[in-house]
Amino acid sequence: MALAIILSGCSTTKRLGPDDILYTGVKKIDIATPDKQQQPAPGLAEDVKAAVNVKPNNALISPYVRWPFPLGLWVYNNWSNPPSGLRHWLYEKLVAEPVLISDVRPEVRVKMIDEILDNNGYFRGNASYELIQGKNKKKARILYHVNTGPEYLIDSIQLLPDTCHLYHIIDSVASRNPYLQPGNRYCTDSLSAVRVRIANAVRNRGYYFFKPDYIEYLADSTITPGAIAMRMTIARNVPAPALYRYRTGSILTRVHRNQGGGTPDTIPTRRGTIVQMKPSRLRENLLPSCITFRKGRTFSVRDMNRTQTYLSRLGIFSGIDINVVPDSTQSHTLNVEIDCTLDAPWEAAIEVNATSKSNSYIGPGVDLRLTNHNTFGGGEQLSIDLVGTYEWQTGHDRSSVFNSYEIGLTSSLSFPRLLAPRFIPRTRRELNWTRITLGADLLNRPHYFNMAQFNASLTYDWRATRHVTNSLTLFKITYTKLMRTTAEFDSIMDANQAIAQSFRSQFIPQMSFSYVYDRAFDRNNSLNWQFTVQEAGNIFWSIWRLCGKKGEKELFHTPFSQFVKGSTQLVYNRRLWGDNWLVSRVAVGAAHAYGNSAQVPYSEQFYVGGANSVRAFTVRSIGPGSYRVPQKQVNGYFDQTGTFKFEFNVEYRFPIFGPLHGALFLDSGNVWLLRDDPDRPGGQLKASSFLRDLALGTGVGLRVDIGMLVVRGDLGIGIHAPYDTGKRGYYNMTKFKDSLAFHLAIGYPF
Repeated sequence: MALAIILSGCSTTKRLGPDDILYTGVKKIDIATPDKQQQPAPGLAEDVKAAVNVKPNNALISPYVRWPFPLGLWVYNNWSNPPSGLRHWLYEKLVAEPVLISDVRPEVRVKMIDEILDNNGYFRGNASYELIQGKNKKKARILYHVNTGPEYLIDSIQLLPDTCHLYHIIDSVASRNPYLQPGNRYCTDSLSAVRVRIANAVRNRGYYFFKPDYIEYLADSTITPGAIAMRMTIARNVPAPALYRYRTGSILTRVHRNQGGGTPDTIPTRRGTIVQMKPSRLRENLLPSCITFRKGRTFSVRDMNRTQTYLSRLGIFSGIDINVVPDSTQSHTLNVEIDCTLDAPWEAAIEVNATSKSNSYIGPGVDLRLTNHNTFGGGEQLSIDLVGTYEWQTGHDRSSVFNSYEIGLTSSLSFPRLLAPRFIPRTRRELNWTRITLGADLLNRPHYFNMAQFNASLTYDWRATRHVTNSLTLFKITYTKLMRTTAEFDSIMDANQAIAQSFRSQFIPQMSFSYVYDRAFDRNNSLNWQFTVQEAGNIFWSIWRLCGKKGEKELFHTPFSQFVKGSTQLVYNRRLWGDNWLVSRVAVGAAHAYGNSAQVPYSEQFYVGGANSVRAFTVRSIGPGSYRVPQKQVNGYFDQTGTFKFEFNVEYRFPIFGPLHGALFLDSGNVWLLRDDPDRPGGQLKASSFLRDLALGTGVGLRVDIGMLVVRGDLGIGIHAPYDTGKRGYYNMTKFKDSLAFHLAIGYPF
């Protein structure tokens, strides 16, 4: 407080010259249209703001809001700068030279706005500015006035004369473009985008040397008052090679070793000649399958891009260079030369990271990874991962929280293709994978149990379309065994046989399928839908049944689990304005055990609460239904899982300053039991009590988003608990401080 009083009492303008005025930001950008009901062109306000966005001293939200204490200006105006010493060092670290109105040059900014108006079809628009000064005439803010005037629309468009193949292609692309239609507002950015699209289409049809700059527009506003008549032309200085249509000549692919040197081995293939430096290991048809050029066909830039993509995604090359050379013996022919340098076959990596899980556990982890990128010469990847983590739980209710560690060893062999029947729809735009994995995991919960888990699986990952990703686990078997339990853990299991059944040592043979639809419809709307269904034990149960086995069926003298489980999640993102987003999510899941199992395995059951769920409650602190763990029962969170889940979340995300973002959220959800459990009264799913059983919470959050990493802190505030708290009414939280839960996490919640 003393520092604030001192700084506020010191002048920040006393060193300014007699004609200098300190710039303190933009007061407002007033954009007016002739019709007050009419909105300016989309993006016009952002372009104008970018033109006048000059940061004032101690800017908080540039150029409108400043920090209240201009420390750098105070140092500049009130400190002397000795040539050396501590005071000189402090001066250099703290000082900020004043930003003056003459530095901003608002008259130049106004001319920039005029140009922006012209580029957006507002030829009669104009801009001006005025200085807004208070008692101190040495300080001023700038108020910009922008009058758009009427917008000019395209009245008519005259395309090129259809006298040659090149002009015919240009006309066909231009006539189908939605912007080049009468009635659209004149905009130079849109016209430039059309030129780029036309040039790309032309280059994909053999005109390799054609550029967007070779297309010009002539605009005339005198033919029809208030409108623009346009004519498309070809520039006069277009070089002759740009007007020729080329075909693909010879295709030469050279494969270099990463160490250099080697003995060349020439291999003729259906996709050109391959010169491979030996010794190296590549399957015979690997490179031809990635080359999309065809000798004698019309040359296409699209073939260059696809070949580059297909070769890159193999992951076995450190460098890929594609060059096009005109053939010296044949006119209008381009020879293709592809140079690939093999990467080192083995890669070792050590990662130290911080982990944030959906159950609110966070902690450090170490990942030691060894990868071979070309195991059998076809881009196969063999990886061995050794992972170790140590975790603890966040949230306000940590009475039942224990720290844990986990050690896991996983090996996987991935093939960059589907080793599956051809009838499965797939696209070559993306790489499709067949993965075989083997893994072992040891989980330690101090004072409770040690659990070992072994698993093996065969999975297909492929993309049917650009927006759809599929994953089919054709076979997965998991063996779970409790290695050690404590007396306290045994007493918890004895008190709840349903939970004890789900913790027993067992095999879990599974099949699963997941479907992900992820699409951005435009800059303002995107949708992500995930659906997963899995079953366990049905094939084994059927085989045992056919063999006449009745009763409980076993695999290697150990019972195997039998259940079916499905879950889906829908996330919708809507941009409100600028970088302000409204994100909503609905998630539903259900699991049912039958046949060989009385309960769904504990690891496959649902729970809510935590950093990525209902954030006003810690993980496993609510549910199932209206059931509440007796206060005398220690570690009752084991009981708070279910076989049906519903969650609904809404979050408003907004920028604050730089990488710092904020959020306001509303979360609701719970888990239920599909079968009644006498030990957990009120836990069964019932329509009559469904809404009352939904936990509800709100809260605020801060995020530091640096692109690759998002560090998130959320403060949840409980509104309604689904159980009886002793307080009447919908808001039944007994104490406000007990309704708070803070979660530190990595990444966005959804």
